[in-house]
Amino acid sequence: MKLPANVFIGRNCKIDETAKVGFLPERKIENYELKIGAGAIIRSNSIIYLGSTIGESFETGHNVVVREENQIGNDVCIWSNSVIDYGCKIGNRVKIHSNVYVAQFTEIEDDVFIAPGVTIANDLHPGCKFSKKCLKGPVIKKGAKIGAGVVLLPYVTIGEKSLIGAGSVVVDNIPPESVAVGNPAKVIKSIYDLRCETGLTDKPYHQEGK
Repeated sequence: MKLPANVFIGRNCKIDETAKVGFLPERKIENYELKIGAGAIIRSNSIIYLGSTIGESFETGHNVVVREENQIGNDVCIWSNSVIDYGCKIGNRVKIHSNVYVAQFTEIEDDVFIAPGVTIANDLHPGCKFSKKCLKGPVIKKGAKIGAGVVLLPYVTIGEKSLIGAGSVVVDNIPPESVAVGNPAKVIKSIYDLRCETGLTDKPYHQEGK
């Protein structure tokens, strides 16, 4: 595969022939270089725009879109049919499952897990002529887990290690180490009150020492 001159790929990367790496954005941006670290696997029909920096061992499913001006760490997996819009910051060891939309200017810290079908919003008043000036996605702190079908509204912060139950709509900040569920999502317990229903462990979510 012939790549544009401003695309820099590390060693031992596997890029499917149908993937488009180095897609030119319509927006004008300051830096059109795309950097992808060693060991990436980019599967069929994925599109990676110019203007982002992506770490080592990056992996996509099929039909993934990563827009411009994103900063993505090491060991990040983005599964099929998910979209990372422009201007996001994603840390290390983040897992983003299938059919997820990550809105512009979202921040996702290290070790976050995002389940299938999550929608992340960033616009407080869609359609307003000033809306582009105040776009801001959520901040998802280190180690948080977002359940299937969750909606995260703009400006909210999900605290470290918190767990958001499936189908919840998060409209306010969630404290660290909390379990929150519902519409609107409310804190119902600490993650340290959780028990493994399968009986395989007494302390789910790596709670050793608590």
